Amino acid sequence: MRSTTSRPVFRRFVGTVAVGVALAATSGCTVPVDAVAGISVTGDGHLLGVMMVCGHHIDGATLYVDSDDVNKEVTIGSWTADRPLAPGLATWTLDSPAPGWTATRPLTPLTAKTTYALYGWTKDNSWSANSVSFTLSDRDRLTPGNVRYEEISDKGDASEVTLPIAEFKARACQNM
Repeated sequence: MRSTTSRPVFRRFVGTVAVGVALAATSGCTVPVDAVAGISVTGDGHLLGVMMVCGHHIDGATLYVDSDDVNKEVTIGSWTADRPLAPGLATWTLDSPAPGWTATRPLTPLTAKTTYALYGWTKDNSWSANSVSFTLSDRDRLTPGNVRYEEISDKGDASEVTLPIAEFKARACQNM
């Protein structure tokens, strides 16, 4: 029995399907990043959220248990800014009410040997912030005036670094 489909038509069809599959596999539904989240501590040891907004805005931040298993990611705290954060630096205490912020989910106690991540978001998912991962040991090594954040190199490699806040402000948005 002979096929009624010509080979060139079939090849084009297969090629079109292959291109569609490749595009679907490589195009994620991620939110563009235009801010950098970090953590610091106050003089009396309270955990601070730090957000460097690079060009647009951020509406809030969420702290969650960082896990490769999405089913084990649990929200530990969430905060909404009273007004969208404009480009520049913002800080707020995570464990107590902070002026200009509403705790939409108050911070639950952090535990040892758990990795946490703080990230920023917008209500309409138009922008987000690079997250920062940390443990209680990482937090305990922080001193007031220093920020831990995930720095992205010129090659796109990410690593957690701790810098004085002025240096964080100068470098955080460089590779956005």
